[in-house]
Amino acid sequence: MRALILILAFLATPLAAVQPDEVLDDPVLESRARALSEGLRCPVCRNESIDESNAEISRDLRLLLRERLVAGDTDPQAVQFLVDRYGEYILLNPRADGANIVLWLAAPIMLLLAGAVAIATVRSRSRATELDVLSEEEEARLKDLLDR
Repeated sequence: MRALILILAFLATPLAAVQPDEVLDDPVLESRARALSEGLRCPVCRNESIDESNAEISRDLRLLLRERLVAGDTDPQAVQFLVDRYGEYILLNPRADGANIVLWLAAPIMLLLAGAVAIATVRSRSRATELDVLSEEEEARLKDLLDR
């Protein structure tokens, strides 16, 4: 039973697609590369990091990232190099500045607008039911129609 639980736990964890020939000899640089590649999106796969993706472009990006780190780039410089080449789409968490601020603010603004519309609708319906009282003549006519 324990073996089955261990196997299921192993299968449930995401596996990295990093090939043995991609791994750097320096463990510090390799850990930096792995940390950075987890935050970079594969241009082919939807919402999968280059660390997890088996796509050929992801392999090329992992190798390019490692080349930049070996060349002496800092983490932000290496990421910016890839962003300059492939655009901000490559970031799994896009930056909240410039034109992206509209996208970051759109969801909360739409939520507030939807809440305001819902409140206004509920209030207008409650007022409408208060004002929609039938006169005695209308009630008699309605009763006559329903009894038929």
